[in-house]
Amino acid sequence: MSKTIADFSDSELKLVSHTLFERYGRIVALQAADAEIQLDAESELLSTCPVLYWEERGAHFVVFKLEDTRYKAQFFYNETTQYGTGKESFDNLGDCVITLLQVQADHEQEMKGIRSGMTRLDIKEDSGDGYTGPLVI
Repeated sequence: MSKTIADFSDSELKLVSHTLFERYGRIVALQAADAEIQLDAESELLSTCPVLYWEERGAHFVVFKLEDTRYKAQFFYNETTQYGTGKESFDNLGDCVITLLQVQADHEQEMKGIRSGMTRLDIKEDSGDGYTGPLVI
């Protein structure tokens, strides 16, 4: 039998809301839900965990509360394109959300052909008419 994990507290909700406001410059609607996930890779047992969900800029984000102070996050565009943070879990909710937002922003830039470390002169715009001059940002 799995233990019950407490819902996100008011202070946790405020932390996530504030972080999203800092990232997007506006209030982002958060939805609370529950998800059944496999917490232990050695067991087939599913545990019900509180989840925070939001959508922004074409991506869907979820933060799972695995224990009182343990979190996991991922983002996805559809059922077949799901991405994690590269870290199994976090013991700090703020670090979890910030890392999730950074990973998604990096992914968004990579989808546009922009890699970390590129300068403005490295970024070329293809206007379709053969011109590949510098992209003005």
